[in-house]
Amino acid sequence: MRRSRSPAESAVDSPDVGPVLLAVARSAIAERFGSARREAGRHPALSHPAATFVTLRRNGDLRGCIGSLEPVRSLAADVRENAVAAAFQDPRFPPLEAYELEALSIEVSLLALPEPIAVKDEAEVIARLEPGVDGVILRYGDRRATFLPQVWESFADPREFLAALKHKAGLAADFWSREVDIHRYRVTKWAEAEYQ
Repeated sequence: MRRSRSPAESAVDSPDVGPVLLAVARSAIAERFGSARREAGRHPALSHPAATFVTLRRNGDLRGCIGSLEPVRSLAADVRENAVAAAFQDPRFPPLEAYELEALSIEVSLLALPEPIAVKDEAEVIARLEPGVDGVILRYGDRRATFLPQVWESFADPREFLAALKHKAGLAADFWSREVDIHRYRVTKWAEAEYQ
C-alpha cells in the first residue's frame, strides 16, 4: 500500500528547503534574545500545513526537542513555534541562554502523515517496526509518547525501543493492552551540520 503524502511533504522534494527551514528555526530562537528577524528565504512548502520537530544539540548533547504530530499550522509557523519551544519550554532542560546560541546545532524533522499499525499484540508491533526508519506514536488512554526515527540510534533493538517509549508515556516496560494504539511515521530531516 502506498503511503499518502501531505502537501508539505510533496513540496520538500527540492533540495533547497532544508537550509530555509534551519534558518527559520535559528532566526526564531535568536529573536527571543533581541536579534532582528532575518529573512530565512522563500519556498513554496512554507505555506503548507505540516508537522515538524525541532531538535537542539549543544556540543553533541541534546539541549531540547519539541514538535507537532499533526499538521495544524503552516510549515514556517510550525518550525518557528517548535524551535522556540525546544529552546525555552522543554521541561527536561532549563531555558536556553544567549551564550549557548552560537554553539547550538539545529535539526528540523518534517513528519509524514502517521499511519496506524493494526496489531493484536506487542510481538506483532515489534516484528513490524523498521529500526532506523519508523518514528512511533504510542497512545493508551490519556497517555501518549513518540520517538522520532533518530531515537533508534540509542535503541537498536525494537523491544528496547518500545519499552523506552512506554516508559516515556508513563507505562511499565512490560505493559501491554489491546487498547494500546500504535502509529508509525517517517521523517525528512535536515541538520545544520550538513550545510556547514
